[in-house]
Amino acid sequence: VPNYGMDTFGDLFTARQLVALNTFSDLVAEARERIRQDAAAGLSDDGRPLHAGGRLATAYGEGVATYLAFAQSKAANRNTSLCFWEHRMDRLVATFGRQALPMVWDFAETNPLAGAGGDFFGAIESVGEVIEKQFHSSSTARVLHADAATQTLSGDKIISTDPPYYDNICYADLSDFFYVWLRRSLRSVFPDLFSTIVVPKTDELVATPFRHRTGDRAEAFFMDGMKRALRQLACQLLPDFPATIYYAFKQAEKKGAAGIGSTGWETFLEAVIDAGFAITGTWPMRTEQPKGLRAFRQNSLASSIVLVCRRRPDDAPLSTRRELVAALKEELPPALAHLQRGNVAPVDLAQAAIGPGMAIYTRYARVLHTGGDRVTVREALALINRTLDEILAAQEGDFDADSRWALAWFEQHGFEAGEYGSAETLSKAKNTSVSGLAQAGILHAQAGRVRLLRPHELPEDWDPAKDERLTTWEAVHHLIRVKERSGEEAAGRLLHRLAVVAGAARELCYRLYTVCERKQRAAEALDYNGLVKAWPELARLAVREAGTVQTALFAPSSNPFGHAHGGRSQPRNG
Repeated sequence: VPNYGMDTFGDLFTARQLVALNTFSDLVAEARERIRQDAAAGLSDDGRPLHAGGRLATAYGEGVATYLAFAQSKAANRNTSLCFWEHRMDRLVATFGRQALPMVWDFAETNPLAGAGGDFFGAIESVGEVIEKQFHSSSTARVLHADAATQTLSGDKIISTDPPYYDNICYADLSDFFYVWLRRSLRSVFPDLFSTIVVPKTDELVATPFRHRTGDRAEAFFMDGMKRALRQLACQLLPDFPATIYYAFKQAEKKGAAGIGSTGWETFLEAVIDAGFAITGTWPMRTEQPKGLRAFRQNSLASSIVLVCRRRPDDAPLSTRRELVAALKEELPPALAHLQRGNVAPVDLAQAAIGPGMAIYTRYARVLHTGGDRVTVREALALINRTLDEILAAQEGDFDADSRWALAWFEQHGFEAGEYGSAETLSKAKNTSVSGLAQAGILHAQAGRVRLLRPHELPEDWDPAKDERLTTWEAVHHLIRVKERSGEEAAGRLLHRLAVVAGAARELCYRLYTVCERKQRAAEALDYNGLVKAWPELARLAVREAGTVQTALFAPSSNPFGHAHGGRSQPRNG
């Protein structure tokens, strides 16, 4: 605020909502005094407030009032003119379905006393449930507030941290929405905490151009602050344990001398490395649950990326770009195979592969060009991605000739039609023929045009045991068809019958996802990513279908289904 004609926080609410929320705020103060009086009947009262460490009647009343204010703050999220109705779930979507105040063309308003979404008493009950669970828990917690660049709290402790994501989320600005209501209710309870009219923002470590006048100044501010904060972590890190740093955001890419890159991601990696860390792994983790507006728009980020870091030795050697490239080509293929065996989803593979790649780059104090200039993080990432593409392309040698043709054709045309002559020329290069490909059941050729068959166009009565020209391409797309139409149980039975090509089929999914991502074919990318994600369950069902469980089946190297049955492989590094 302000935006779209909304000049104050009051403009985010209807008149009825303002009456309700202001009334609740006033009642918090009234309830605090009533509770203090009631508590004084059984407790002595020294008048010492909660923020000063009080534990008697005055502090008790302020403590209950704090939880009531939390409930009011929670209710405010569903009582604004920025909420809308989600027809699919038949419910109200809260204001903060994502980390922004959205613009909505129409809105829904519910009664805060009717027991529906945004009900004040429902918010009190949810806060009460948290208190009750904590009451029955034997664990305790301490919350401390300190500057990350100067703190000493992390000394001799295992560190896991979730820092700000460059310019993606301005937490302090968003906090104002709740702060103005909490301050109204709790200013006298926590006078130091609510001493300012809005949330302080000057020292917030985000690259926000409007606070620094230019994007370059904002980036310099972020880099300097992040380096100081991470350097403070690195110098206190226990040597026997790695630090884990979460990073999860999508940002527009921009072109540079080293190719296309993401400024926020590169800037953050630079800060991590300059702070004295060596990156030993990058693990994708399913931390982002699609819900609310994010699920409604199908636009949620699938994973967080966790950087696994250790302190770089002070005597780390220098290296050259040529040595870096050689090391990447030697060490990345087995690392990538390890990730695939662990069933890392195709959507996460590129990020996960950065880990072993950056482990090579950061084990050196510096990597230098022949002229003596430093190989930047952007250049290192470009080299890692190029090596990854080469490895995935080399895996095509495991595919049959028909599947190699289909992959090359798909890269050019997708499932759209192309010229017959071009298809015939490509078939010669792949040692096959268009007529043979049609016989294999993977394409349709008519009137001088050729196109690949989509999964839903493939025959439902297909039996791989009777297919005289079984291809990896067919295996992948029949699995997609069966999984979508009949579910994982049926797909698992089919995978059992496809054991001879199952491992290659999963490798083909990775390759196809990479092609789709590069060509911006989102629908097909979802199919291939979804099949790999479901692979562990399909493999389990295939084993059950086989009727016997052999010891060899559990070894990743000999599993015909291409998965280490019984759980994900553990990462090597970190």
